[in-house]
Amino acid sequence: MLSNRKLRFLIFFFLLAAAFLCPCCRAQAALLMEEPYGFFGALNPTGHNAIYFERICAATPVKLRRCQPGELGAVIARYQGIDGYDWVAIPLVPYLYAVEKPVDVPAHVDRNTVMRLRNRYRESHLDSFGDKLPAGNLIHGGWTQLVGAAYERRIYAFRFATTPEQDEALIEQMNAGPNRSRFNLLFNNCADFSRVILNHYFPHKFKRSIFPDAGMTTPKQITYKLVRYARKHRETDLTVFEIPQVPGYRRSSGSVKGIDESFVTTAYAVPLVAANPYLAGGLFVDYLVRGRYHLIPKHPEVLGPQNLVALTTEQASVPDLANAGDFPDRPSTAIASTSFEASGAASDGSETMRPSEGFQSNAQ
Repeated sequence: MLSNRKLRFLIFFFLLAAAFLCPCCRAQAALLMEEPYGFFGALNPTGHNAIYFERICAATPVKLRRCQPGELGAVIARYQGIDGYDWVAIPLVPYLYAVEKPVDVPAHVDRNTVMRLRNRYRESHLDSFGDKLPAGNLIHGGWTQLVGAAYERRIYAFRFATTPEQDEALIEQMNAGPNRSRFNLLFNNCADFSRVILNHYFPHKFKRSIFPDAGMTTPKQITYKLVRYARKHRETDLTVFEIPQVPGYRRSSGSVKGIDESFVTTAYAVPLVAANPYLAGGLFVDYLVRGRYHLIPKHPEVLGPQNLVALTTEQASVPDLANAGDFPDRPSTAIASTSFEASGAASDGSETMRPSEGFQSNAQ
């Protein structure tokens, strides 16, 4: 039998070892909810989804690898018009600012500066796509959407914890699967890609919803489902950050909207009411009951080029949201903190598609 002193020493030793070992076992990823901008953003204010990974880096824009010490990870997303590829991976700093080092990010930009930075990065790192890759237009983004995203819009990062086993499995699966585009704005878009990847980390929790958004997957809907899941699972360790839009190049980006919200809170409402008032009324009721997602805390931590490392830093503790109440099954309550407490089991249903099937079907 151990003496009380020895027992206390062993308990202290194991707790100390756990404190040092846990950060090595956990990494961070973040669902990026990006605001709409420009002419296409006015027509379709649903925004964009991408996913950032601390432990996953880009061997090439279409090949993944494990990150080396000192690397900040990569952002992976589905795009249209990128030489027939379904997804592309770009290192974090170039994805946001089209430069390789945070110290090179300008505080204020104009159109010529943004194009110069993007062209310089493409010549150095995106030559594998060839010279015929389109730059984009008012409707299609082209290769310019791969780098310098923070010059176009504000981005919210919903950071969550991952394990080495999950990240390694994702690298293997993404590299082994076909990476050929079957992009479809309605049913195979950027949010659908994020949905499938999130199901890899949280199996069967992210599915397409009939209400709201008429069965389509939107960035705001997927982000809400991640917030709701994290609210009930403390180990997710969800934290929200804001990455501001760099001023000067464009006017400020707009807020992210769902499908119902886009129809009933914009100029679309007038012709819709004139054409079919019953449909307009149904969309409005659906928006009121199911479509009001309040996702952004009042004062999220703001990340700039010099403190992006916060995306890779695990939280020491998660505050108790004593005043937040229970997170509802329907989106009607605002989140008032950058971190989310977990309590109870998820109640958001089951995903009918296994992650392996999802990658196969979405990456053909």
